[in-house]
Amino acid sequence: MVTQRTFSILKPDATRRNLTGKINAKFEENGLRIVAQKRIRMTKEQAEQFYAVHKQRPFYQDLVKFMISGPVVVQVLEGDDAVAANRKIMGATNPANAEPGTIRKEFAESMEANSVHGSDSLENAKTEIAFFFKDDEIVG
Repeated sequence: MVTQRTFSILKPDATRRNLTGKINAKFEENGLRIVAQKRIRMTKEQAEQFYAVHKQRPFYQDLVKFMISGPVVVQVLEGDDAVAANRKIMGATNPANAEPGTIRKEFAESMEANSVHGSDSLENAKTEIAFFFKDDEIVG
């Protein structure tokens, strides 16, 4: 296995319901380490830039509005094959299709308010990590 870093956001629905500890326990229990973490309030500009890949999609404005509706926790996770491991721990985007025991199956309120975001590739993980963290903020 190869040690990797991936990016994670605990979304406003999760922070509103005080699920930060429960969700992070899932990551840690499944072999991922949290090597950087910040609780922030995303600005509209940050959310628009971060989700720019979805700009042409019908849900883009609702997504931006949702992501700025409350605090989020941005973090860097590290571990063996971290991108794939994180995706498995999170579960399917649609919580109705998520496997039992996954974050989205246990905690999501809806497809949009699905508690977590995670990088979908190693390349995107590097970009997303750099969007929110300086190198010296990541302590491995």
